Amino acid sequence: MQATVGDRLHVHSNTVGASDRTAEIVEVRGADGSPPYLVRFPDGRESLVFPGTDCVIESTTR
Repeated sequence: MQATVGDRLHVHSNTVGASDRTAEIVEVRGADGSPPYLVRFPDGRESLVFPGTDCVIESTTR
């Protein structure tokens, strides 16, 4: 998984009735675009994320 600043992290819900979450990648801390990523959620909360198999990177540059 590779990302750049500005890409979106889409986290698919694995619980019935729960909605998916999206966050903007504000910092890439791994080498060559690899995790971990510092992300900002729409409510302004920031978190360091090591994405799992339920996550997809939505590129804004490709």
